[in-house]
Amino acid sequence: MSDYYEILGVQRNATQDEIKRAYRKLANKLHPDKNGGDPAAEEKFKEITKAYEVLSDGEKRQMYDTYGSEGPSFSGGGGFGDISDIFESFFGSGAGPFGSRRQSTRSGPPAGQNLEVTVDLDLRDVVFGAEKEVTVYAPSRCDNCNGSGAKPGTSKSTCSSCQGSGSVSRVRNSFLGQIVTTSECSNCSGTGEVIQEKCSKCGGEGLKRNTKTIKIGIPAGVDQNTVLRSPGNGAAGRRGGPNGDLYLHFNIKPDENFVRDGNDLIYNLDVSFSQAALGFSTKIETFDGTQEIEVPSGTQSGTVKVIKGKGVSHIKSKNRGNLKVIINVTTPTDLNHEQVELLTKLAEISGEEINHGGGGHSLFSKIKSVIN
Repeated sequence: MSDYYEILGVQRNATQDEIKRAYRKLANKLHPDKNGGDPAAEEKFKEITKAYEVLSDGEKRQMYDTYGSEGPSFSGGGGFGDISDIFESFFGSGAGPFGSRRQSTRSGPPAGQNLEVTVDLDLRDVVFGAEKEVTVYAPSRCDNCNGSGAKPGTSKSTCSSCQGSGSVSRVRNSFLGQIVTTSECSNCSGTGEVIQEKCSKCGGEGLKRNTKTIKIGIPAGVDQNTVLRSPGNGAAGRRGGPNGDLYLHFNIKPDENFVRDGNDLIYNLDVSFSQAALGFSTKIETFDGTQEIEVPSGTQSGTVKVIKGKGVSHIKSKNRGNLKVIINVTTPTDLNHEQVELLTKLAEISGEEINHGGGGHSLFSKIKSVIN
């Protein structure tokens, strides 16, 4: 059973002012906008709001004190219609709890739908950025009525329900006074106008089915979790309303030579035992061209050589990460007779034990079979 007093952090004999102050403090702290949309914070916000709805109402509080939260329902009969009403009464109109701010009702044709598309990228595109052609299904304005939805040659009339404002208001009483709630007019769908004769081609919607191909500039540094917004490239709005936006997600294909690690690139360079012991120089192909790599004598497996500024660009700056070349010393296999003799001689000179492998495929087994 929920303890509403404990949820708000007040005593059971708390005054209405103390309850109100406690709720205001917690609401400011737990508002989803301040917690990056964290589901846990959102759930906690709903919890404190429910507690406040009960304890701020004299009759509900008395019933709760008598029966607890499992007793008769506290949600019906007056009070606030939803969490947004409570939050709005504290912090002003438009300050809804879920979303940055509740949008005010706008008169005029509604905006078109936002669209989403996934774009395939190579790692090179990520390093330097790219321009990609993206094809999307995006309803466009009807060319017969120019998106108005009205039959050519006819006009629209002012909506009688909202008098052209596109919104209707209702007033209700609460313990904090009167609350005015504004919503979209259902008769004209918020446009403020009513079509007398609909366009025969689009049925009054002002839209036609269509696909379009657009060029999008992809900045360097995007990753699998990046979402980019392209304003106005979504679907056209009904009855001449503005376009929605296009949101781009990315699928970054694996590269055969490089692995991304944040803003760094990882390259694995395999070298032989002899090359690592004696040292050598080699060249690798990078996204910036040919890069010479020096492997000093005595290089150990796992050594990392860092080439600054040859990694992935930071998405919010022109700075680039580093290219990290990891040296991997490989163990020789399938030795011929001469190689076995040379390695055996080296082991003898170095005073190394070579008969600690066991198993028929160990280096010692191969050496032994050749000598015998």
